[in-house]
Amino acid sequence: MLVTLPPDYRPSSDEEFMNPLQLEYFRQKLLKWRGDLVREAGETLTSMGQGGIIEADLTDRASVETDRALELRTRDRARKLISKIDQALERVENGTYGYCEESGEPIGLRRLEARPIATMSIEAQERHERMERVHRDD
Repeated sequence: MLVTLPPDYRPSSDEEFMNPLQLEYFRQKLLKWRGDLVREAGETLTSMGQGGIIEADLTDRASVETDRALELRTRDRARKLISKIDQALERVENGTYGYCEESGEPIGLRRLEARPIATMSIEAQERHERMERVHRDD
């Protein structure tokens, strides 16, 4: 079903949760975010592909190598984030987006607005993090 969003649309708690407008809003938000990450990754590949490190000074060379390592770590995080965005887009398509994978309850618009890839409600996420801390301290 094709849904056209009004240009100034923002999800509201006054409407039915995850109605077609809200789903389309978050789908577009996720697609834009994904597109931005892919574009940035392409720019990184282009800049890194422009020759090797040619600095003669050891300090300059070390600085360039450190910058490249940091950029590669950032790109790796972006790659993992793209995977999570793809999973969120799958949830939009199959109708489970916006609902906690643990409790099945709505995650909440404010949380989804801040973290559109969220899979748990705040309460479930806090329980999950508490359990991780308990088991990590063992």
